[in-house]
Amino acid sequence: MTNADAPQVNYVSKTDMVVALIRELIITGDLTAGKQLRQRDLAARFHVSQTPVREAMRRLESEGLVVGDTHRGFTVVEADSGSTEENFRIRAVLESLAASLAAEKIDEDGITKLVDINDRMRPLAEDDPRYDGLNRDFHFAVYEYAHSPLLLSLMRLLWQALHGGPRVLRTHEESVRQHAAIIDALRVRDAEAASAATYEHIMGVQHLDPH
Repeated sequence: MTNADAPQVNYVSKTDMVVALIRELIITGDLTAGKQLRQRDLAARFHVSQTPVREAMRRLESEGLVVGDTHRGFTVVEADSGSTEENFRIRAVLESLAASLAAEKIDEDGITKLVDINDRMRPLAEDDPRYDGLNRDFHFAVYEYAHSPLLLSLMRLLWQALHGGPRVLRTHEESVRQHAAIIDALRVRDAEAASAATYEHIMGVQHLDPH
């Protein structure tokens, strides 16, 4: 990933940009657990000096995504992935909470964003590589509208433990339909319905072991 691959958003600073890019690489599994992060290499990769990279490392460490060591520098944290079923149960509870909180706070722009992502997912074939990224965008948009920094950090760690995101046996059509049900509940600010639809979306399918 280069600067050209970065999401089209206006970053407050170079540090914000580097944090966002490295965070995405960790969550998607492109930077694997235990990988040593060399500041000089990352600075060259993102076309910035080492200063914003160093600041980004400290921020990511506070989020629990990397860990610093006097001798090795920073490495991607090795989350205890546990069992696949356990991870999905934890995710179902936390994401249901996120949907409930988002129902109270999301605005029309947020609803429009979720609808747009879901509409972009709708025509994709089952093997389309774009699907995973859009699915991740949808779920993280819900987390962000919950406006809970702690919850967002926990979800980042959980997706990392799932090695690039959850894998399920469900058609894209069914996933899009369930996303639409979540959106409908959020639109009318029904926290209970949003929570229930989200829980069913996560737990109502067979989960694949990511290893």
